[in-house]
Parts: sequence; structure tokens; C-alpha cells
Amino acid sequence: MPSRRRLLIVVVSVLSTLLAATATASASATETVRPRHYVALGDSYTSGPLIPLQRLNPFGCFRSTANYPSLVARTVGPARFTDVSCAGADTTHMTRAQQVTLGRNAPQFDALRADTDLVTLGIGGNDHGVFGRIVGTCPELRDSDPTGAPCQEHFTVDGVDTIKAAIAGTERNVAAVLAGIHERSPRATVLVIGYPRIAPPTGTCPDVLPFADGDYVWLNSVEETLNAALEKAVAEDGGATFVDMYPASLGHDACAGRAAWIQGKNTDPLAAASYHPRRSGMAGVAAEVLSHLS
Repeated sequence: MPSRRRLLIVVVSVLSTLLAATATASASATETVRPRHYVALGDSYTSGPLIPLQRLNPFGCFRSTANYPSLVARTVGPARFTDVSCAGADTTHMTRAQQVTLGRNAPQFDALRADTDLVTLGIGGNDHGVFGRIVGTCPELRDSDPTGAPCQEHFTVDGVDTIKAAIAGTERNVAAVLAGIHERSPRATVLVIGYPRIAPPTGTCPDVLPFADGDYVWLNSVEETLNAALEKAVAEDGGATFVDMYPASLGHDACAGRAAWIQGKNTDPLAAASYHPRRSGMAGVAAEVLSHLS
């Protein structure tokens, strides 16, 4: 009987040790290594126009203290955090200064160092004026054909969708940006952040997103083309990771009411600029980034 008791004690001890080791391994697998230097590069979908509180230097970049890079930094606690994202930026502003409302934003690559070990990049939507041309044109065309696709027709020339054709150039531009990041920060983990969906997969909300009914489908196809270009650039690069926000933002488009991650046509000066992410959208992106990092 004593022998059985001793055997039972040994078995319980071994099992406890194994369970403790498993728990420790699981915890280690989900921990995020603290970066030494995190640099955030990007355009307005990274900077967060009008999301409180706004950084004022330089005035015109509309860089929020609650954008996704700031939320990620608060969680992973880098020794140093540098956010140089700026509204209106395109891929050329990685290597040249960007003039803003009051001042200039230095070339975003100036923030990269040899010891930079985490970089997030959200860029591409402003190349060839893709987003600007869409939001500046489509709402005005809605009344001409509310149930059709007048904006798609406007940008289709000789059977060619000129917006989607331009995005092929964006893929090459982003590939060059990734090469530039690796050259300056060869040890960095690089995450390329895709764009969240603006329009719902079905249905419309013209009071919030004033596009013609058929242009909702077209807008989705443009975003899918842009995200596919970013993903392809990442795949060919081989040294970065693509964070696909399009499926992650399903149910959070501009038409989703309180669940929306994207502001509609009306700018809210205390929340978000029109057609841009709200704070909830930034939190959604941050969650996806943190998931990739862990």
C-alpha cells in the first residue's frame, strides 16, 4: 500500500511538471517580443485625421495619438517609437519631403535606423490619386444614375478601368518601398497593412456613403484590386508580412452604423475625417497587427 501511494505521488508530480511546462511554452508562444525601435510609415489611413488627440507637429499630417501605430506601441512597449505617417502621403514621400498645411514632413525613410526592428507600412491608396479621385468624383455622379454605376463608367476608357490599371503601378512602387526599408533596417520585422473595406458587400446607405448603387460593387472591386497589389508586392519581396484588413473589417464598413470603422461623407471634427478610419477602426487594425506580432 505504501508503495502504491509513493507511485501515485510520483505520477502526479510528473504530470504536474509536464502541465506546467506546457503552460509556460504556450505563454511564451503568445508573448510579443518588445521591440527596440518601432517606426510607423504611412498615409492618412495610418495617421488618423481628426481622431483625438491630434499631434500638431507638423500641422497638416493629421497624426493621431490614438492611431493604430500608437495603440500597438502602447501594448508592445518599444524602447523607442517613431510615427512619421502623414495624411496625403504616397510612396514617393518615403524618400522625399512632403509639404503639409504648415510646414513639411521629412522623408519618412529618415526615421529608419540600422537598429529599427519593427516597421509598419500603410501606403498605396494615394498613388495615382486613386482614393482622392474616387471620393472626389463618385458622389457628384450619383444623381445622374442613382441605380447604375456612373462612376465606374466615368473611369472606364475604351473598355479599360483606368483606376484599376493605375494600381498595377502601385504594386511596383510598394515593392520598391519594401526594398528601401530592408536596405535601411535589415533586421526589422516589416508588416504591410492593407486597407479596410469602405462599402458593404451588399446593400447601400446613400445618406452615409453617397455612391450610386452599382458603384458600391465597383468600389469594393477597386479596394480588392489595391489590396491584392499590396499582397503581391509583399509575396514577391519575401521579407515582409501582409496584414489583410479587408476580411477583418467585414461588418465594419461605413454603412455599419455604430459598428462602423470608417467615417461616412460627413466629417466629424471630434472623431474622424470623412471617408477615413474612426478610433474603432484604428483599434481593429491594431488588434490584427498585434495578432501577427504574437
